Formats: sequence, C-alpha cells, structure tokens
Amino acid sequence: MIQKDKWAWAWVPPLYFAEGLPNVIIASVSVIMYKKLGISNTDITLYTGLLYLPWVLKPIWSPIVDLKSTKRNWFLLMQLLISVMFLAVGLTLPTKMFFITTLACFWVAAFASATNDIASDGYYMIGLSEKKQSFFVGIRSTFYRLAMVTGSGLIVVFGGYLERIYGDNTKAWSITMIATGGLMLLLTLVNFFTTPKFERSLAIETQKPKAFLEVFTTFFKKPNIVVALAFILTYRLGESQLAKVAQLFMLDERAKGGLAISTENVGIIYGVVGLITLSAGGILGGILISRDGLKKWMLPMMLSLNVPNVLYAILAVSKTSSLPLVIGTVAFEQFGYGFGFAAFLMYLIYIAEGQSKTSHYAIATGFMALGAMLPGMISGAVQKWLGYDGFFIWVVVSALPAFLLLKFLKYPPDFGKKSAPTDA
Repeated sequence: MIQKDKWAWAWVPPLYFAEGLPNVIIASVSVIMYKKLGISNTDITLYTGLLYLPWVLKPIWSPIVDLKSTKRNWFLLMQLLISVMFLAVGLTLPTKMFFITTLACFWVAAFASATNDIASDGYYMIGLSEKKQSFFVGIRSTFYRLAMVTGSGLIVVFGGYLERIYGDNTKAWSITMIATGGLMLLLTLVNFFTTPKFERSLAIETQKPKAFLEVFTTFFKKPNIVVALAFILTYRLGESQLAKVAQLFMLDERAKGGLAISTENVGIIYGVVGLITLSAGGILGGILISRDGLKKWMLPMMLSLNVPNVLYAILAVSKTSSLPLVIGTVAFEQFGYGFGFAAFLMYLIYIAEGQSKTSHYAIATGFMALGAMLPGMISGAVQKWLGYDGFFIWVVVSALPAFLLLKFLKYPPDFGKKSAPTDA
C-alpha cells in the first residue's frame, strides 16, 4: 500500500529547492560569472545555452531511472555529484583555461541535475495523490523558484561583495562557487533525512514500465500529443529569451544600452524583491488551481507570465536610470512568473498521467527544456542585432504562438481541483 501524501510538508520544499539550485547556477549564475570574468555576451549565451542540452536529452535515459533502483537513491546520488562539480568549478576558476574547465564541470553537473529532476519529479508524482499534487504544485514551484532566486540573488550578492572586498573577480567567484558546492551538499543531507522510503511497495512496482521502448511509444500515442508538444515548446518562448539577457541588460554599460547596475544590487533586487514576489505568485497559483481546476486559470496565468515582459521593453527604450522602476519591473515579472508557471507545471503533470508517469513527465519536461534552450542560445545574438530595446520588444511578440495554440488544447477543465480534504 502506497502511503500517499506522507510527510509532504517536510520533504517537498527541500527536494525542489535542491532541484532548482543547480539549474539556476548552471543556466543563470554562470552567465553573470562569465560576464564578470570578461567573456562576451555572444559566447556567454551560446555556451551556457548549450549547457541546457542535458535537460532536453533527459527523456533518453529517463526509463533507466524508472526501471533501476529507487528514485530516492537516484536523486541523492545526483545531488552529491552536483556538489562535487560546483566545488571543482571553484577550484579551477583561477587556472588559465578556466573557461574550458569550468564549462566541462558545468556539463557534468548539468547531466546530474537533469537526472536529479527525473528522479525528484517521479518521486513527487508517486508520493502524492492528484489532489495534493495540485495543491503542492504552487509549493514546489515556489521552492524551485526560491532556489533560483537564491542563486541569481543571494549567491550573486555574495559574489559581488567578494569582488568589492578582494578587487579580484576570479578569486571572488572561485570562493563563491566553492561555497555553493557546500550549500548543495547540505541540501543533499537534508533530503537524505526528510524523504521517506516508500518505493518498494507492490503498487509502485506495478506502475513501472515493462520495457525501455514502451515508455516512448505510449507517450507519443497520447491523444492530441502534437498540439500538446507544440504548446509546451512555445509556452516560455518569450520568457526563456528574457531570462538569459535580463541580468546582462542590468549589468551592461550605458554606452551599450545597459543599466550599469552593480553586481551586488542586481543580486539584492532578485534576492529580496524577487524572493518575496515570486513566493506570493507561486503559492497563489497552486491554491487557485487546487480550488477551481486548471481550465479557469490557464489563460490568466499565461498572461501573467508574459505581460511583465513589456516593462523590460519600456526600461530599455526609455533608458531610465531610476532604480525604483527597475525594482518594480523585477517584482512584477517574478510574481507573474511564479503565478504563471503553476499552470504550466500542472499541464505537464496532466500530460504524464498514466503508467510510466515518471518517464512521461521527463519526456514532457525535456520538450519544455528544448523550448527554453534554443531561444536562450540565440538570445545573445538577437540582442546584439536588435539592441536591448528591440530585443525586449521581440520578447513580447514571441509570446503569441502559445496563445494561438491555447484554444486547441484538450484537458479536463477540473484537472487538479481539490474535491475533498486530505492530510499532508
């Protein structure tokens, strides 16, 4: 008998914080780090964009996670490996070939992080009932994003502080990455003690796929799957470009169209303002879906994800020097992301419903990653071509395809709705 919803409040938050932290370090903090170490915008967005490839390819090995060992064993091992790789980044930064060596370490960490995602998400889906999944989708999204804010906020503040103290960006970021490895190790230990061992039950074993290829054939035979995948690929088309360039825009010199904000201030904006507004948006999104179902909130949540991008275009066109306007933009954007991403996560859970849900969710999120990786890779080149003002206008326009696909989606209107109270 599966003990659904057991100790959910104890293990969901740290598990998803440990899922989000390596993602933001690899995909976002690395961008700032390389910027401060003198790498060009074009190279930064290209090579850090390629680091997203493991999240795209993770469906290929997701059945192995489903078939071999337990998901708990998988995510604990992967989190430990990520800790070691972050430590290695910090130790190799002072070398002459730091760009190549640190990218190699980030590549290993990216594959481990993608595998950690597979195992953590699978553990979440088999450990919680559908109704608790809809309630906790806001909690998991919030802690995932809190980890991202911790990375792009507090860790960046720490790096900026060390830059100012030492006057040596290489030393500052070396220490920062070593400390990040220590934080990841601490999270691994927390998850070791908080996650219950429930995966050896007969009910769980019968949910596993019978063969490797069966996972893929059953996924691509799902009803309306072509429209579903097109929607997944385009849902974050605008946001994924903005995510790569927004902080570069804030850090860049005014002569290049940037806002010339210090590393510390960028970290504070995301680490304090972003933390509060993101939390509010993510928690509210999960509560509303569990109360009313996914259908009612899909369009409002899509709008909340994309409308704030208009404010970045206004900042770039106006070339403002007002810090309160920048802070307000980030606050609105982070709230909108937290609120809007809740609907996307719930739709991905719907797509994964049925047997082999761990692997099917990995395939769905692999397409999600592809939809973020490709636009992110070219975002630096697009920004260079259009300038920051033209780029952010383009980001706003990029949101349109997902809205056009929305009317063709098919899913139960009340999916995720909490029909009866259950204990966590």
